[in-house]
Amino acid sequence: PETVSHITQLPVVDQAAFAAANTWPDNRVLTGPLTDAGVYKTGGTTGAPKFSPWTRTEHADSVTAFGAGMVRAGLKPGHRVANLFRSGELYSGLLYIEHALHHAPVDNVRLAVGHASGEYVADLIAHFGVNVLAGEPMKLSGVAETVAERGQSTDSVELVLFAADILFDDLRPILTRAFPKATIASLGYASVDAGLVAGPVPGDDVRVHEAFPDRTVVELVDEATGEAIRTPGVPGRVVLTNLFRTLMPIIRYPVGDRGEWVDADCRRFRLLGRTDEGARVGGVAVATEEVRAVLIAADPERVITGMQLVQRRWDGKDGLILRLAYLEEPPAGLTERLVDAVYAWRPMYPAEVAAGRIHHLGIEWVRRAELVTHPRTGKLVQVVEERPVA
Repeated sequence: PETVSHITQLPVVDQAAFAAANTWPDNRVLTGPLTDAGVYKTGGTTGAPKFSPWTRTEHADSVTAFGAGMVRAGLKPGHRVANLFRSGELYSGLLYIEHALHHAPVDNVRLAVGHASGEYVADLIAHFGVNVLAGEPMKLSGVAETVAERGQSTDSVELVLFAADILFDDLRPILTRAFPKATIASLGYASVDAGLVAGPVPGDDVRVHEAFPDRTVVELVDEATGEAIRTPGVPGRVVLTNLFRTLMPIIRYPVGDRGEWVDADCRRFRLLGRTDEGARVGGVAVATEEVRAVLIAADPERVITGMQLVQRRWDGKDGLILRLAYLEEPPAGLTERLVDAVYAWRPMYPAEVAAGRIHHLGIEWVRRAELVTHPRTGKLVQVVEERPVA
């Protein structure tokens, strides 16, 4: 329309079309020449990697807001922070968090560890008295596993901050076991392509976030109709408008995640996972977030320390494998109990098996390090596709 009185009058960006225009050379999404900017690139965990240029002032504004969010999450004056995020190949992880710590409104000691082994980080905690661990959930759980296997004391660790991926409930037991005196919190919510999204909200639910005042506008829209959602508890996809990025404007841009409002004012939202996460076995849809909740409920001993779905095909039929990580040997009967729980949750699954259309659900127990992660970002690959292409 010629006159726009509300943001919802503008179309939601077609992400595929945006990505097709965001190429080098012949870029068609920038508003000016690329003369003074930093360029990041996504890891490409879901889809092709995307480039994202930030001017000097845009980047400073972003990391300043993110640094203030860290204080809200629990960063205290003088904290020694081990930054475990990855770097290299234009990935933003370590660099972005390093800048955010530098711009945080409290003094802190920055330890730019990067991609180091769990043994190295465990030694650093012991010898340097690390107070804060900041990293991707899978990296943090790997360090926790090393610490737990050593029986090491981690009394100095007061805060475990995660970002770059959702911290799923199946990782909490190992983190709590390794760092019993630490609070677990989100660093904040951002992405390389969309940029700054939302800050952490203190509390028990680490998935709850809130848009940064005067910097971002977060909407939840219906995945089918595109209509704005204003009712708490109704899932929708997260759409972002960034108010300070002008070199590569982000206006009603789908971030790639699902969320739901948790308050009547629609200010705070809970992240629910990626919009495209899940497996399909024959005609049976298996959403990662839902099946994870089923498994956790059927595992009161908290044996599971990680999960991913593996899609395979053999003997002319599709099959699904739940690849589950463990620290201590699974007790007898747990595998069968988990399969029964999934079948009770999704009765169509055993019905399709009985009809001979798909294989029985399989469970594969592995060590946490055997879960497939993205080679650049370290993020857990939620669904592994092992079916033949042709």
